Amino acid sequence: MRILVVGGGGREHALCWALKRDAPEATVFAAPGNPGTAQLGTNLEIEAVEVVKVVEAVQELRIDLTVIGPEAPLAAGLADALRATGRPVFGPDRAAARIESSKAFAKDVMRRANVPTAASRTFDALEPALAYIRRHAEPLVVKASGLAAGKGAVVCATRDAAASTARAMLAEGAFGDAGREIVVEQFLEGEELSVLALTDGERILVLPAAQDHKRLGEGDAGPNTGGMGAYCPVGIATGALLDRVREQVLEPTIRELAAQGACYQGVLYAGLMLTGDGTPYVLEFNCRFGDPETQALLPVLTGVTRHLVEIATGGWRPGLTTLDVTRAAVSTVLAAPGYPDTPELGAAIVVPRDVEPGTLVFHAGTYRDPDGTLRVQGGRVFSVTGLGDTVAEAAERSAAACELIAFQGKTYRRDIGWREIRRQSARAARS
Repeated sequence: MRILVVGGGGREHALCWALKRDAPEATVFAAPGNPGTAQLGTNLEIEAVEVVKVVEAVQELRIDLTVIGPEAPLAAGLADALRATGRPVFGPDRAAARIESSKAFAKDVMRRANVPTAASRTFDALEPALAYIRRHAEPLVVKASGLAAGKGAVVCATRDAAASTARAMLAEGAFGDAGREIVVEQFLEGEELSVLALTDGERILVLPAAQDHKRLGEGDAGPNTGGMGAYCPVGIATGALLDRVREQVLEPTIRELAAQGACYQGVLYAGLMLTGDGTPYVLEFNCRFGDPETQALLPVLTGVTRHLVEIATGGWRPGLTTLDVTRAAVSTVLAAPGYPDTPELGAAIVVPRDVEPGTLVFHAGTYRDPDGTLRVQGGRVFSVTGLGDTVAEAAERSAAACELIAFQGKTYRRDIGWREIRRQSARAARS
């Protein structure tokens, strides 16, 4: 089997790693890939959003399965273009990918499907948005409707802050095209949860829940980022809760998309907020594997390749409605200094050959210079995943490996998984 993974971040390195684990005989390509994927296969000098070039490469290399990692090529119609040539692809078409590329569209889908979500209004003009904000309870959330690399949602403590955010997006172009339309919504309190599900547009296989840590600083302080780490399993994500998410969130959403002519084939990611009464409210949908959730989930999920192949080629029979894990994983993001606003790039990196037993290092924002030196290329540089029998054990291994990797100004959180570790400690104390 010849497999192409589209993208060049930590998620794509984890996908390449999992595909090779499940199918060691497979030949793996990545476009554009990174130094980590180069250790598993062949990198192609093609950017993920270069749709025509990717399609040409798939045909020339006789690729049997293309797995699209990031949202941008999905929103650009890469899956449509590949299916038009008869090539199997894992990832939704452009119409279905609007569930992420347009938060306004996603809100409309949820309203039609009666999916629990925060009350909201959508605006493409500043004055009506400001008038609505002046009447809104504090705090509130202002979101760029389009793709903003995971940084387009701003929690505003006051109406004044929300007005300034709306003005920056709509009038000053702070998020470019992504902010030409905004969503102003109710602020929800509770604990966040990431639930991903594989689907062929009819059947659904729910993956174990993960929890992402979006804030830059420990204790969930500081600005929102694309994600500073993730872990699984999550104790509050019981089988009953995941059944409820499947029945009240995932299935209605996929049915509504189909009713609008968008058959969803790929992975649907629901970013949830569990409120005090246990209701899973949808904060956002993503049309692809989460980053960094993927770097925590895939190492403890085996056999994923079969599902991706069968969904892409037809005839999928998942056999289950929910997957489970027997081990724990904690993935910590090593970031460049200045991330997320102005990351400093170019620093040399030293990664020890033997980082830590039970640890995986996924490249995210790295490159090799002409001399072969590994250097920082992006804000998020590595995802360092520790494995263990408990979340606490996995977190210790992840943190220990992070200490060993060296580059100037590296920054990372040492408390990934803290809620689960606290829950496990409380249960141990009671027993």
